[in-house]
Amino acid sequence: MGFNLNDKQLRIRYIRVAEKFLTRTISLLKLENFNKEIFLKRTFKNYEDMCKTQKVELYSDYYSSVDNFIKKTLEFAKNPSESFEDERATLLKDANLLQKEKNKATYKKEKHKKDRFDDGN
Repeated sequence: MGFNLNDKQLRIRYIRVAEKFLTRTISLLKLENFNKEIFLKRTFKNYEDMCKTQKVELYSDYYSSVDNFIKKTLEFAKNPSESFEDERATLLKDANLLQKEKNKATYKKEKHKKDRFDDGN
């Protein structure tokens, strides 16, 4: 007797595993002593963990970009070049763009808001 998760819970669960894959991949890519073999092994392991969660279509620009990043990472991992330097550079660039995209959406509090409406009185 299983229970059904509603759509919102499935979405949140999928977002969490997708972002976990993303952050794990980024931290591996940023290591100073980057090792291609370890990166490939961990990427496939992280992807296996991700596959345990039902995939959900995400429609925001950010989450479609996360999905594309995951697909690209897997493509590179399946057909790695000898040095993996170009792939690593591409993935790091994409990861930075993704983080910019995510940060763009975060709320920024205005400083000194009360000073803006000074009508001289």
